[in-house]
Amino acid sequence: MSAPTEGTPFEALRGQLQEAATEFADGPDALQGILLGIVDDVDRAVREPLEIFPVCHHSPASAVAMARRLREKQPKVVYLELCEDMAPLLPELRNCRLPVAVQAFASEVKGFPEEWAPLSVVAPITEASAEYQAIAYALDTPGVELVLVDRSSDHVFQWQAGASEPAGADAPDAPPAEEEAALHGDAVGVEIGDLRPRFAELEEHLLHHGRVRHWSEWWHQYVELPLGDSDHDTYRQVMLLIGSLFRRLAPGDTDRVRVDEDRERYMWTRMREHLAATGADPEDCLYVCGAFHASSRVEEFGVHGSDTFAISPPSESTWQHGLIPSSHTAIEAQFGLAAGSVSIAATQWAKNLKRTRVQPFRLAGQAGAKKAAKPRKAVAAATPVAPEAPSDKLSGFLQSPPALDRLDEAELLGWSVEIVRSARRNGYLASTADAIAVFETSILLAGMRDRARPTPYDFQDAAVTCIEKETVPGRRDVRRLVEILMGGDRIGQVGYEALPPLARDVHDRLAPLNLKLQQRGVQRALLDMSSQPELRQCSDVLWMLRHLMPHGAARPIMGERELGKQSVQESWDLALGTHQRALIELGYEGVSIEQVLEQRLRRAAYAPNATTAQVLAAVEDAVLHLRSGRLADELGTRALEVLATERSVDGAPEVLRRVRRLLAYYRITRPVLPSWIESFAKTGYAHYCTLLPTAFTDDDATVRQVAAMLGFLFSMESLALSLGCDRTQLDLAFAQSHPREPSRTALLWAAQVQLGRLSRAELRERCDALLANPLVVPAYPRYLSGFLHALEPVPQLADFAVEAVSKAFARLPDTVLLPWLPTLITTLRSEGADLTPLLIREAGRVFPGRLAALDAWVPPWEAVPETPATAPAATGGATARRVVLLAAHPETCDSLAELLGCEGAWEAEAEEPSGAVLVRRHPETAAALEALLAGV
Repeated sequence: MSAPTEGTPFEALRGQLQEAATEFADGPDALQGILLGIVDDVDRAVREPLEIFPVCHHSPASAVAMARRLREKQPKVVYLELCEDMAPLLPELRNCRLPVAVQAFASEVKGFPEEWAPLSVVAPITEASAEYQAIAYALDTPGVELVLVDRSSDHVFQWQAGASEPAGADAPDAPPAEEEAALHGDAVGVEIGDLRPRFAELEEHLLHHGRVRHWSEWWHQYVELPLGDSDHDTYRQVMLLIGSLFRRLAPGDTDRVRVDEDRERYMWTRMREHLAATGADPEDCLYVCGAFHASSRVEEFGVHGSDTFAISPPSESTWQHGLIPSSHTAIEAQFGLAAGSVSIAATQWAKNLKRTRVQPFRLAGQAGAKKAAKPRKAVAAATPVAPEAPSDKLSGFLQSPPALDRLDEAELLGWSVEIVRSARRNGYLASTADAIAVFETSILLAGMRDRARPTPYDFQDAAVTCIEKETVPGRRDVRRLVEILMGGDRIGQVGYEALPPLARDVHDRLAPLNLKLQQRGVQRALLDMSSQPELRQCSDVLWMLRHLMPHGAARPIMGERELGKQSVQESWDLALGTHQRALIELGYEGVSIEQVLEQRLRRAAYAPNATTAQVLAAVEDAVLHLRSGRLADELGTRALEVLATERSVDGAPEVLRRVRRLLAYYRITRPVLPSWIESFAKTGYAHYCTLLPTAFTDDDATVRQVAAMLGFLFSMESLALSLGCDRTQLDLAFAQSHPREPSRTALLWAAQVQLGRLSRAELRERCDALLANPLVVPAYPRYLSGFLHALEPVPQLADFAVEAVSKAFARLPDTVLLPWLPTLITTLRSEGADLTPLLIREAGRVFPGRLAALDAWVPPWEAVPETPATAPAATGGATARRVVLLAAHPETCDSLAELLGCEGAWEAEAEEPSGAVLVRRHPETAAALEALLAGV
């Protein structure tokens, strides 16, 4: 870098700083190098032919200076420090209510680690920001070109692979509201003008001597307010000075410094390429960037810098771009600003405009903008100001004492009254005395901090001191109430025209609901499909949104959707306006929600770690929401492949539940079962038969999982056998099963009852033997747990389960029974929700229905069976007496014979009927037998 030439406008300042460095430092080397280097940086940036306009993000002073300079200079080209791939979205800002964020999103990651997916970059834009003034000027002024020159979104992650840029940590005292603070999600934030000390000791020194609590307050007090009324040259040189100071005092974070310098090389390379391609005059251009980058020392700096920097090509990742809603709280959380600082900046922006009478730029048709004032008298169009030779404004600014801002008692009194009124509405016991105390304390705190006029931060501390109690009676504390008083958390909204096609399609399809879905908050939708069949399509959309969007975006209150069932009436709580960002990000994945849902189902089914239960869930969702037999069959085949490769039974309960539902649905709706579910039954039968002996003894497999395996085998057995499976597989599996744990042993006994290898009487004897054995009694509750889980594969044992539990309550000692009761209750609640009704119904059948009958009630398993009476010996006349009634009343038999077409007559009753009448009437059989015996 060449030394500064003689005769620069900063020679006097350079000499004063050199004398100060010699006087206050031990030697002139280190401090002199820093101070003189800062002057050189300012001088270099001021003398650059392409005017550099340094800014700080979300700074009202920068915004006012930007608007003033644009009207004075009227540049033809505006270079802006913003990701170059976001340029096509900027015209859509006029369809939005600020603040919003420009987002770049990539769901398919190529060239980056898989754990980074999805990639997301956001750049929030507020009205009180210099970048919005530049964008509005360039888009609405004919003949002006806006060029974004910062690295692309893809390069943000390319360079982050080698050096991450941690966000600043200006931790707010009170955590922001989660809903508003999460509007940006997990996106990486990019901002124009990140201006904050990177030297921790420097920031601590500034905060201590400035008598402020956090950096946002220091910046507001010592930069925003002094520069609010300054002229262009003073503003520009002071911002360059601050940027150079923070840059030279930054610690040796080589990775972060390398990324910063590469960004500067990237931007200057893009600007020189554009100047060469268009032939634009640098004097007609304006470069808007952060003050930190404006004081760059790279060789590529300036329109005459070197062209040695090579820009790497983007990766193969597919990037989607859109606008998402933002908020002041989200911006503060994204970039580590103090809570309420962006809202205070917005209020200061309005004050600056009123005081300086600067006319800001706003996009024509900007949603949420104030109505234009009445047209003034026509004035001559402003002519560009000829560039003047740079002059030294820093010396006068640094030597002049700070201007004393007189106390505005009316403003402070209004704040004090309003905060007390707001506190009372939120449950605080505040009074007029508290308003007076807040007023006086604000003045006292400002005086202690060497300020004549209390700042919003002084007022906030005073309000917390005078009104805040030990507990917060409502949702908001006093600090949050002050933030609302100072402007509140403004939440942006993306207009309908700026939404992606998918989001617009959703709004169009939900139009029959007659709701303002873009508004924030929860709205109730009532759907009566019986009287309005057209609402059935709205119901389909809502169920898909419930599956795709975060919880709370579409929440059903009444109605359900299951296989084979559809509700006639439904009630929904909708908050699509609150979750607008999630809806917009769906638009990055497809053009319709059906396409996005199909893609997600395929992605879930073909994931490397997909389980059989997860794939079956995708099959069920495809049938429920998409009604796609083709997709369901494809995913069902995938479930068959996954099942064949699984070597554990972790998902057996979920597999059983979903297969039963799908099988019942297909049996009702299709004449023939799909081939995949037939193959699934065959493969699953053989698969679980193979794993059953191991599962009975495996400590990692739970009783519920083993019971689910048995449930699959027993419920699918008839279908599997009809498709060619061999019952021998199941027999061998049980022959090889030798459980040692009591609950699994009970489960095996229940399965043997189902197979007919063990009778109920034998099972009851075994349980009675367990209760009679003092050594086994402590383990008896574990046997009962096995019987309760056995209701899944063998529901016929519900009466026996009731009997076993009743005997346990009757015979087990309290030392065994009482510790087991919590386990029984939690087991039934968590794992036996489907089995509990079966037990209750069986218990209601067995036990008496009235309390009075309980004392005389005898359990069925303890009742003594009645001995049947001995039948009298049969006599010859007994047989005749059995037909007396039939012979006396033959009409019934005659009618039945006539109905069946039989002919015949009643025979006379023989005195002594013989039992060989049939043999005498048909002797052929006896004769043949006689001939056979004679031959032998």
